[in-house]
Amino acid sequence: MKIVFRKDIICAAVAPLMSGVSTKMTLAATEGILIEAALPNSCVMTTYDIEKGVRLTIEADVIEAGSAILSASKFSQIVRVMDGGDITLTVDDRNCATIVSGRSSHTMTALPAKDFPEIPRLTSNQGFVASQKVVRSMMAKCLYAMGVNDQRPVLNGLFFSVKGGKLHMVSCDSFKMATCATRADLYGLEADLAVEDTRFILPNKSVNELYKLLSDKDEEAVVTIYMSRKNIIFVMGNLTFFSKLIEGEYIDYNRIILRNHRITVFADRETVISALEHAALITEEKVAGSVRSHVRLEVSGNLLKISATSGTGSSYDEVAIGHEGDDLVIAFNNRYLIDSLRACQADRVKFSMSSPLSSINIEPGDEDYADEDLFMLLPVRMKD
Repeated sequence: MKIVFRKDIICAAVAPLMSGVSTKMTLAATEGILIEAALPNSCVMTTYDIEKGVRLTIEADVIEAGSAILSASKFSQIVRVMDGGDITLTVDDRNCATIVSGRSSHTMTALPAKDFPEIPRLTSNQGFVASQKVVRSMMAKCLYAMGVNDQRPVLNGLFFSVKGGKLHMVSCDSFKMATCATRADLYGLEADLAVEDTRFILPNKSVNELYKLLSDKDEEAVVTIYMSRKNIIFVMGNLTFFSKLIEGEYIDYNRIILRNHRITVFADRETVISALEHAALITEEKVAGSVRSHVRLEVSGNLLKISATSGTGSSYDEVAIGHEGDDLVIAFNNRYLIDSLRACQADRVKFSMSSPLSSINIEPGDEDYADEDLFMLLPVRMKD
């Protein structure tokens, strides 16, 4: 196999391919890039760690067709430091790879292409097309609330569903929940096929990698999503991201959310976040090997009093609020509360709460906010 790449093209291609490279080092082929070259100018590059993978097609001058697996980390490092505008890759019959650019050259050992794990079928008749910007924006609101090593496997990922002409996403662990929905232009793969009642759970590692690959800059950029029973495929132009799905039914999250709270508070989001970041100097400070992570919120009249105390100091802030209902003192894990407020992207937020031990809802407080977002958080029991 012999291929000539433009350096800017190959360097741009390697970055997203790293999303599918294994870091467990259990199988050498999953740590590499499968390069498949076909005459006259087609080069397909694939990485796959058994759970998720990336396939990318780029243009290259193919002098001799063939295929091989190269170490992803080494290949990435080599092409970035080489001088010259073109990079020539040659793999001989003994699986010795030579990379040449200008007066620089590097050799490394390749693996035969047959050692690469079998990837899932990357086509399906079921799926839909959506805006990359919309999907990425919704994912940003839910990333923080996904479970990690939760005993309930379905919580270790992000739940997607299409229902009533809307795209919904939900993430949840034992302490917090994020839900968002938006009316989006969703197109079925067939013109006469309606996009309705579609659902799947994408694992958290795949969610984090997909988020990096989606574009939020181009309003016209779309992602085509193909589904099968066990796998999901996201196609973005010449790049394909594929992943296994989490099997099982997602929790009935609507039953968990309390809707009849007695106390309502409206506040400026950035002002509250600023006060909580001030409290974080205390709540995230290690004292005697432990971290005092909770922040105390007191709703009193038209003030929200935010305080934190540890053995080494304390913090206190007051925020002007709109308030309906009783006064209340409640405490939260400070980092979880900050993450919830950052996920709620409205300028003004609405807190709905009832007691020191019941969950609160955080929602956009702007009347003209278009999306249906809700962030739920459990309080912590105060020791003082």
